[in-house]
Amino acid sequence: MRILFIGDIVGKPGRRAVHELLPELISSYQIDFVIANGENAAAGFGITREIVEDLFEARIDVLTMGNHVWDKKEILEFIADYESLIRPANYPGSALGRGSVVMPSVKGYHVGVINIMGRVFMHPLECPFRTAEQEIEKIRKRTKIILVDIHAEATSEKIAMGWFLDGKVTAVVGTHTHVQTADERVLPGGTAYITDVGMTGPFDSVIGTRKELVLERFLTQIPNKFEVAKGDVRLQAVLIDVDEKTGRALSIERLSLPLHQQYG
Repeated sequence: MRILFIGDIVGKPGRRAVHELLPELISSYQIDFVIANGENAAAGFGITREIVEDLFEARIDVLTMGNHVWDKKEILEFIADYESLIRPANYPGSALGRGSVVMPSVKGYHVGVINIMGRVFMHPLECPFRTAEQEIEKIRKRTKIILVDIHAEATSEKIAMGWFLDGKVTAVVGTHTHVQTADERVLPGGTAYITDVGMTGPFDSVIGTRKELVLERFLTQIPNKFEVAKGDVRLQAVLIDVDEKTGRALSIERLSLPLHQQYG
């Protein structure tokens, strides 16, 4: 089977890229299951119920989140309503929502998805490594096909997670930095890995935000309001081929596709 993981969707430009490019991707690559990180989907920070519905209608099967999961306070009212909207599993047990899910693909194979957040330069949550182990143990009873989204800042922490989970899951893919890395590979134990899937949104920007606003903050150190940029919109993702019987990854391929009719 084939799984597509879409990098962090940023604002309206990113959502437009998903709507315009995903149907053709699914058809051309015969994709069976789609996962995307949606923590920046609402104007760059958080997500709303309307956007969750919109992205599910665009044929995304599971949405993962990250450190911006709570930025739109209304999520507290609806995160428990969507089984396939997951937040980092290493938040305290009392946090709303869930950190993993098992969902069927179009061919009937079940896919487990786990969302984990790193701790280096991030919030001091529960241990991501031990939490990942616990979530895998729960999911393995239902499926051998398991993908882990590690939402983290430090490259070393993501790579460490890849090696830690090699042979235990189908794939470990990194999100959060919005910069697609060129280190995709299948590790010796059969786990596909990439440090960061990249970003789906405007690349005429600083990781999705208007350049002039980011430069102003760096130059003055005065807080200002960030806004999503508009130009050079692209969809970045990884395509993972999976052996359904063993859950091992057969290959991983980077994708970076431009939206030819630019947003604006």
